[in-house]
Amino acid sequence: MTNAVRSLREFKMPDVGEGLTEAEILTWYVKPGDTVTDGQVVCEVETAKAAVELPIPFTGTVEALHFPEGATVDVGTVIIAVAVEGAAPAEAPAPAASASAAAPAAETEPERREVLVGYGPRTGTAQRRARRTAPAPAASAPAAVAPVAPAAPAPVAPVVPAQVSAPASAPAEDRPLAKPPVRKLAKDLGIDLRAVVPTGPGGVITREDVHAAAAPAPAPVVETPAVAPAAPVAAAPVELPTGSGDVRVPIKGVRKATAAAMVSSAFTAPHVTEFVQVDVTRTMKLVAKLKQSGELGAGVRVSPLLLVAKALLTAVKRHPEINAAWDEAAQEIVIKGAVNLGIAAATPRGLIVPNIKDAGAKTLSQLAISLGDLVDTARQGKTSPADMTGGSITITNVGVFGVDTGTPILNPGEAAILAFGAVRDMPWVHKGKVVPRQVTTLALSFDHRLVDGELGSKVLADIAAILEFPKRLITWG
Repeated sequence: MTNAVRSLREFKMPDVGEGLTEAEILTWYVKPGDTVTDGQVVCEVETAKAAVELPIPFTGTVEALHFPEGATVDVGTVIIAVAVEGAAPAEAPAPAASASAAAPAAETEPERREVLVGYGPRTGTAQRRARRTAPAPAASAPAAVAPVAPAAPAPVAPVVPAQVSAPASAPAEDRPLAKPPVRKLAKDLGIDLRAVVPTGPGGVITREDVHAAAAPAPAPVVETPAVAPAAPVAAAPVELPTGSGDVRVPIKGVRKATAAAMVSSAFTAPHVTEFVQVDVTRTMKLVAKLKQSGELGAGVRVSPLLLVAKALLTAVKRHPEINAAWDEAAQEIVIKGAVNLGIAAATPRGLIVPNIKDAGAKTLSQLAISLGDLVDTARQGKTSPADMTGGSITITNVGVFGVDTGTPILNPGEAAILAFGAVRDMPWVHKGKVVPRQVTTLALSFDHRLVDGELGSKVLADIAAILEFPKRLITWG
């Protein structure tokens, strides 16, 4: 064991999405002095696209946490230092950069994206400590950010940097049960979760429990009906009793990214929105038949949104120019080969738009399975950053909230977005008589730089025609 050496290895904040520049540390699951193993989840971070758990790519003892919970950290910045045991190196070349001549540099590990886990229920067995509820301690000065080290960086002599002080961990069973958005709400309101009385299933603390704890006097909190897409907890107006004063909530995470994207889209792409009302009685009958027959497969969910999606994909096949993007730098219009169909989804973290890759190549049964998987993943908060990038055209189903239609804003980089409104029984002229029929309103917003009125009108008319006579899925598909 004479050749053994104790070296310090540092783990940098990775880019867990595509081109992300920063992430907020939500929760540390380890503290200085804890032993960690390769692949163990050490913290949970939230980016502008998703919340993910970060695994450490080596085994050793935690020396320092460079940032407290709640800190926003740039990608590439060291967030944790770990002392590892290993054989003494044959030579130790000087690092490319360091904080000072007297301070040895630390090794850099490559990113481990393949094991990142999306936001939601955790199934791993990684060791974790209780979330701190006391005010965040002062963090030690982060190590200087150096260029990425070569593939085989050399270990250095033992270093014990300044540590973020942390209270002793509570036993795992004493940790309050609450989802990350609820923990963030409690932190924003200064509420100690250990003092909150849980009312959720299995002793889980809910948002209402936190609101009740924040009230100056015991009083029931009136829950607002869900009639619009849920905003992320960190950006949603906090419901407090009348006269309790204003509450300021930081704009960050999904809400910050959504706001920036929508402003950029609204003031970059000249939007045009067209509307059409359509008799979807036959489509609704087909949905009912497919549900009853189970011919798309056992357990496959069938909904009106499925046929709307298939109608849009068929229209795109007939008019591929609608599946395009504007390349300002190259001064080119890029007509995309694959249709990555985005579905706007309201989640506890806010509005997200995951997409089904190459949806145009899928059969109706395959599309139904992909749509069901997308919805389930979004509701569980497990949507990965990769699933929210690369979309080419989007559907937003505002009808589930009882809304007839809207003027949807384009996702940046896309040429069109379709709003599917509520299906209502309405008087309609059918076969020369006014009779009750099931009617919906469709709205198509498009980028007028890419799509002129004729193309936009043809696409919307095709979607409406298919939903009026769904047999056209066969003849046109």
